Amino acid sequence: MQNLEKSMISKLIETAMEQLKFSYTPYSNFKVGASLLTKNGQIYTGCNIENAAYTPTNCAERTAFFKAVSEGEHNFAAIAIVGGAEDAGQLDYCAPCGVCRQVMMEFCEPATFTIILAKSEHEYCIYKLEELFPMGFGPKNLEENI
Repeated sequence: MQNLEKSMISKLIETAMEQLKFSYTPYSNFKVGASLLTKNGQIYTGCNIENAAYTPTNCAERTAFFKAVSEGEHNFAAIAIVGGAEDAGQLDYCAPCGVCRQVMMEFCEPATFTIILAKSEHEYCIYKLEELFPMGFGPKNLEENI
């Protein structure tokens, strides 16, 4: 699954867009949806969930990862992320925050994990994790010390 087929990219984007309706964003009104593809073809979804105390807020990407990991999954191929202001009328490219990139480093191979940032099924950019998080710190950094 290193090179995603266009049909899978479209499916991931469409699935991420569906998650926008579940976003809980009463404070920012900025909705984000994500769909996370495992290496065996399963898709986990996530939306952002805000909290009045702000710190407990959870991003869509982490919601998808935590759902997958809580069900025993640890092998990921790609994630599609969509988002934008609720009143904007259209989506904009929505890159993962630093905390989400760090979570990706925990579970994904930086050179192969694919991140799709999309405005629509036909308008998207594709990156590898190592491009968006160069010199990221992950489990391999600790292998010598274990």
